[in-house]
Amino acid sequence: MKHFHCETSRRNFLRRAASQFLGVSFLSSWPNTEGCAAEEIKVLPARGTARRLIYLYLSGGLSHLDTFDAKANREVMGPVAPRPTDVPGLTFTQNVPLLAERVEHLSVIHSMQSTQGAHPQGNYYMHTSYTPENSITHPAMGGWLANQRSGENPTLPNNVLISPASRHPGAGFLESRFSPLTMTDPAGGLRNSKSTIDEVAFTRERQMSEELDAMFTARYNQKNVRAYNDMYRDAVRLMDSSDVVAFDLSNEPSSTRARYGSDLFGQGCLVARRLAERDVAFVEVNDTGWDTHTQNFPRVKARGRILDQAMSALIDDLSTSGILDETLVVLATEFGRTPEINVNDGRDHNPTAFTCMLAGGGVVGGRVHGRSDDRGACVDESPVTIPDFNATIAYALGLPLERKFESPSKRSFQIADNGEPVLSLFS
Repeated sequence: MKHFHCETSRRNFLRRAASQFLGVSFLSSWPNTEGCAAEEIKVLPARGTARRLIYLYLSGGLSHLDTFDAKANREVMGPVAPRPTDVPGLTFTQNVPLLAERVEHLSVIHSMQSTQGAHPQGNYYMHTSYTPENSITHPAMGGWLANQRSGENPTLPNNVLISPASRHPGAGFLESRFSPLTMTDPAGGLRNSKSTIDEVAFTRERQMSEELDAMFTARYNQKNVRAYNDMYRDAVRLMDSSDVVAFDLSNEPSSTRARYGSDLFGQGCLVARRLAERDVAFVEVNDTGWDTHTQNFPRVKARGRILDQAMSALIDDLSTSGILDETLVVLATEFGRTPEINVNDGRDHNPTAFTCMLAGGGVVGGRVHGRSDDRGACVDESPVTIPDFNATIAYALGLPLERKFESPSKRSFQIADNGEPVLSLFS
């Protein structure tokens, strides 16, 4: 896919600088365009009760049939056994037994639909509500949330991405300060997050640098310049924060870390919980390995065990600590898998019906919305588009769905591209 590459040298420099400084990136790895929303930030309408969002993204296309939307058709299900739940009409599979026991917290959407059947386009569409364009990068939900809501913890980033993958829309056309701080190894924490320079000397050098830069930054108050200054200030503020320990899992009991699982996704969910407890507004945790064109059944069983353990532990801990009601947990993927089992014992892409879930954040648990047909191939009832799903998330967070934001090219965009929230999940 061809992308519009503006500000390339600046972004490469900042990426290298941030990597050397903290061992992480504060910038989206997909190119931005110049400019930001032209309107002033307005007071948000009181819609949702969620103060923060933990977004769990399964990259590759989760097989709904082998996890959360089991069917009676044995030809479709293959060797996967169903796992009944306490919610009438909701049957999971034995690949996710722990989540099947926690359906009182889950709102399950069985009628998801996407217009995108390829991974890069489907991933981008799910994150942004827009199809990819060469001339612009649209913001993901973390960018919108950081743009619209000041951090309740002023010393920690308001947007965090925990992912081994490098492609993500980040803050899109918004200012770079709304881009996520990216971690690739949650178990390793933030490398080099403490200064090894004498504090007095470091403070003196910082002051000298600010004085030397003052005239230049005043004269050239442009996005390129602001991006560098914002990155530097955010990095220093994070290094000085006592809450940076949220990224250090060595502070957690070994029994807690074991409950989440030792893999990157499980440890990422644990970091997400720790950040949510410190009022970070948005944390996304990515899991890969769900592209099961071959060996679907053993691979989904293995990935399902990881997902089941990590998400169940996360929901349990948020519920026990009393912050699940104000923390929206989202499970999303770009599309589902076909009911047909191919010659490689795999399932292929199926954007016409799949499953996503929400928990906490004012969403009613133990609820099912929509239905796929008896083979899981198409939606039978109450379809939910990608913009509708993202509008539901934005509604839960109290974000302004009707407001139009102006891009650098003077085009208007909305947070969920005219999507309609699924209001039945909130009452």
